[in-house]
Amino acid sequence: MTTADKAQKLVDLYNAPEILRVVNVWDVISAKAVADVSQTTALATAGHSIAATFGYADGQIPRELMLDMVGRIAASTELPVSADLDDGYDDAGDTTRLAIAAGIVGANVEDRLKPLAESVAVMAAIVKAGEAEGVQFALNARTDALVRGGDRPIEASIADAIERGRAFLDVGATSVFVPGILDTDVTRQLVEGIGERKVSVIGLPGALTAAEYEALGVARISYGPMIQRVALTAVQDVASSLYADGVIPASTRALN
Repeated sequence: MTTADKAQKLVDLYNAPEILRVVNVWDVISAKAVADVSQTTALATAGHSIAATFGYADGQIPRELMLDMVGRIAASTELPVSADLDDGYDDAGDTTRLAIAAGIVGANVEDRLKPLAESVAVMAAIVKAGEAEGVQFALNARTDALVRGGDRPIEASIADAIERGRAFLDVGATSVFVPGILDTDVTRQLVEGIGERKVSVIGLPGALTAAEYEALGVARISYGPMIQRVALTAVQDVASSLYADGVIPASTRALN
């Protein structure tokens, strides 16, 4: 498929009645491992995990290093790949253009709760960059209204997320990512306020299941850095076992 074809496929997955489930990856081998699972329809990178791979804190990895890795991931698969591009860096439009050139067909870009007009301008620049490249770039516009809401009442954070989400959709975003542990009531309010099949969530410990979010009208669920943490937990566990004179489990599979 061409890059434009992959972009259209990703947008179609967002709009489908079934929730889009993406298991986040951070390098080529993790991408291949997930892509080989038969149920996988698309891949999404985890910015936090890629940054950690190179020894950076979340949000601190240089743009060129992030783009190099997401490009390698995109080149390793025929599946559409959405990348976590932090806040878009200094020029979100140019970052999008470079990402598309690397084979990326969608992205998470966060507002970090900056002033609304500034955040909308960033999202609009991303959409316009995709259009200029002839790609229906699937922007999963992230608002940090809940996770950066501080001590304000949850009702105020929900209202802020809805206002920002609608504004992002108005300039062409495909969906609105609202990270946080969203219960049934909060999720219902967000879907009612932002739109059916327009809200994206993260599957953190304590969150609802994908099926429960799907029933509430959510478009996408991803898992951020949690997949890498699960993998690293397994590494520590097997290391402890080997230090205790254990052996490599017979169920271990070759993934290369």
